[in-house]
Amino acid sequence: MTNFAVSNTRLNYTMANYTATINSRNRTAFIILLDRSGSMAEPITFNNQRMSKAEALAEITNRLIFELLCRALRSDGVRNYFDVALIGYAGDDLQPIVSDNKGFIPITNFEKLAHVATTHSGFTLPRWVAPAAEGSTPMFEALLEACEMVEKWCARPENTNSYPPTIFNITDGEASDGDHADIAEICERLRSCKTSDGNVLLINIHLASTETTQSIVFPSSTDELGHNYYARLLYECASEMPSHYSQAIASLRGETTSARYRGMCFNASAAEVIAMMNIGSISLNVM
Repeated sequence: MTNFAVSNTRLNYTMANYTATINSRNRTAFIILLDRSGSMAEPITFNNQRMSKAEALAEITNRLIFELLCRALRSDGVRNYFDVALIGYAGDDLQPIVSDNKGFIPITNFEKLAHVATTHSGFTLPRWVAPAAEGSTPMFEALLEACEMVEKWCARPENTNSYPPTIFNITDGEASDGDHADIAEICERLRSCKTSDGNVLLINIHLASTETTQSIVFPSSTDELGHNYYARLLYECASEMPSHYSQAIASLRGETTSARYRGMCFNASAAEVIAMMNIGSISLNVM
């Protein structure tokens, strides 16, 4: 197997606190990158049900947005705690998902942008993302777009001391516009973006066509991923999780001792992805 460009190396930045308080004056940001290429039409066993990867992606994303709305909800309504961008990638271009704007949208706007739908799990939830699968997979372009967006976001004076942005890349891992060294390089650039509170967190959610129902969250080594080449690449490209999350991650994984975990999951259910996000994407100091 070809060696990954960043395989088995320590990420070249120093972990910071990741403890900044989040409020209307000191927001954080999320970018959700959605693989909507033709391969996402393939079937997958997800959350103990058979569905397409595109359907699994839509369910994960809608629940992530709903979770953000719930976190921003106070007695006087949804507060503007988060800047959120949803960007699909397929074919020859990037696709705005919920409006004509590929940029950041305040979380307060997502209430009026929602539709209502019933998920495979039987729950009625707001829906922002519908399944789609067509064309090639310009993942490099999507990661580059995310990189440029967070570089600008982190450079704004009002965001200097903010909890750093979190990037979710939901994909089956097969990029069409760059080789594996290209993907590793742009991910390293993305992870190097930072505020005074820490570096950007890149979390890769990998959806694979496999007969096994095993799901993996926050792996601590590539050994957990077997011989799945794309899963191993996405592991190496993901952020090493801040050390103060380690105990909670170990508990989520059913372990008694913690390790150095990566921000990655493999065929995880919606509930597991939400638990992953609760640990890995946002400070507990939301005010």
